[in-house]
Amino acid sequence: MCGIVAAIAQREVAPILLEGLRRLEYRGYDSAGMAILDGDSELHRIRTTGKVAELASAFDVAPLQGTVGIAHTRWATHGKPTENNAHPHICRDRVAVVHNGIIENHETLRAHQQQLGFDFSSETDTEVIVHQVYHYLDQGDNLLEAVRHACGDLQGAFALGIISPSEPGRLIAARRGSPLVIGIGIGEYFIASDVAALLPVTQRFVFLEDGDIADLSSVGMVIYDSTGKPAERAETRSELTADAVERGEYRHYMLKEIYEQPRAIADTLEGRLYQDKVLEAAFGVDAGGVFDQVQGVHIIACGTSFHAGLIGRYWMESIAGIPCSVEVASEFRYRKPVVRNNSLIVTISQSGETADTLAGLMEARRLGFGKSLTICNVPESSLTRESDLVLMTRAGPEIGVASTKAFTTQLVGLMLLTIVLGRRFSLDEETERELVRQLRHLPREIEDVLALDEKIEHLSERFADKHHALFLGRGAQYPVAMEGALKLKEISYIHAEAYPAGELKHGPLALVDASMPIIAVAPNNELLEKLKSNLQEVSARGGEMLVFADENAGMSSDETSTVLPVAPSEDCTAPIVFTIPLQLLAYHVAVLKGTDVDQPRNLAKSVTVE
Repeated sequence: MCGIVAAIAQREVAPILLEGLRRLEYRGYDSAGMAILDGDSELHRIRTTGKVAELASAFDVAPLQGTVGIAHTRWATHGKPTENNAHPHICRDRVAVVHNGIIENHETLRAHQQQLGFDFSSETDTEVIVHQVYHYLDQGDNLLEAVRHACGDLQGAFALGIISPSEPGRLIAARRGSPLVIGIGIGEYFIASDVAALLPVTQRFVFLEDGDIADLSSVGMVIYDSTGKPAERAETRSELTADAVERGEYRHYMLKEIYEQPRAIADTLEGRLYQDKVLEAAFGVDAGGVFDQVQGVHIIACGTSFHAGLIGRYWMESIAGIPCSVEVASEFRYRKPVVRNNSLIVTISQSGETADTLAGLMEARRLGFGKSLTICNVPESSLTRESDLVLMTRAGPEIGVASTKAFTTQLVGLMLLTIVLGRRFSLDEETERELVRQLRHLPREIEDVLALDEKIEHLSERFADKHHALFLGRGAQYPVAMEGALKLKEISYIHAEAYPAGELKHGPLALVDASMPIIAVAPNNELLEKLKSNLQEVSARGGEMLVFADENAGMSSDETSTVLPVAPSEDCTAPIVFTIPLQLLAYHVAVLKGTDVDQPRNLAKSVTVE
């Protein structure tokens, strides 16, 4: 959830580290720091709370110079956001560490280290790592051996970057559970939590696997696997460029990413549709054989991806006629699910590194569920490597913490999956042909909704003084309402909840009054008249409503409700279309309230810890 950048180079590394941290800001953090070995092999460190800009200001006052360094942005899990708790952590000026993840046995290690005479200056779990490495150095190990032995003592997840004045020409990286990538330059190496951090300096990358330890120096790189044996890891060249993650003309990344959705969806469909059919090869070489065996689908995801899965369930069961379960990954991994024969485990994640989702996949595999498929936006991620089949969403880098284009492209991926599985159940050729037509028209329909941006911005003024909001939808629009509520609470800090509209009379009506705005989505489908009746219940109790309604739904504004017409959309793709106005509403409300839209408080983009 936090960010690591480190370098061993033939040039000053401080500017590289600072720029890398800036590019990782989207991941979420509350403090930042860096440590650098100078020309005399002495260790120097600066740390600050707050944004990377604060660290850069401190650096301007007291610059650090050197060709080897580590840097970090921290998202608090142990200890408050303070300078003492910020990374890097140093032990007796002999070793410095940056760490992502959580060390589960840190209390036991801390107690033992205190008996050995180590002093602690922080409340973090990370400090036990630097002390443990120092302990083995003090026993005569070289830096690589000390890190290897220390990692053997750690329980939990971690990605590490470690340097020492004792061996100034060396940078050690280690990975267990948390992602870590090595960037390759000419006579120089870099490590980072994310490719995006290193795009200004290289497009050549090696992705460490679980249990790997890498020994980096100016003369080469050696990677050791979990058994300690040298290992070959494939080098990949990223197609991303440094400017791919720039904001351009947009005020915020989130707004840019909302407007990128027509292109992202078109890219996700490209090469996967032929004439009137979906190509099964889009899911992998062996996809056809896997799909032939599937008798049910079990979707595991978190947050926004979970909402995508809920919409996917409606499609799987109503279109494909296949049983489908959807579960929050953090719950699935700790309960005792009944294993169904030949269930396709589908994981959904923007980053592909979501810790609970990855652990859920491992648990499903252990329990003996069937084959696995991931719908993901990052091709080199852990989920893509661990899954039998992969469908990349091709949304491009998503920097805003509140997911937008990743969500809608996940939905496109789920529709493609619904179609290919449906062929084996109740989906006929004519229906597939119609669904493919709807998918092809989808980018244009979203462009039509984006044209409502100015009107939605005007309507958002009604929310500036509100503290609560209620979102309503029916059928597949209920998860859309859930996603709309999540977006509003994530970035505007307004408490928002979502309910199936038919559930109003079972409790939520007690909340309705003039100070509780109600937001509803109303496509023109078989549930429209039911929804209208539900909204009448709100109107009768003085609730103020904002309804995004299909132009053909026959709804108009009155004293208690404002209806914003949305261009007609197809029934099956309507959940994707009606997501867009809710994203825009949340965005404009957050801007009015003056919150940090791209980096909302307390949240992180990639949740790589439990």
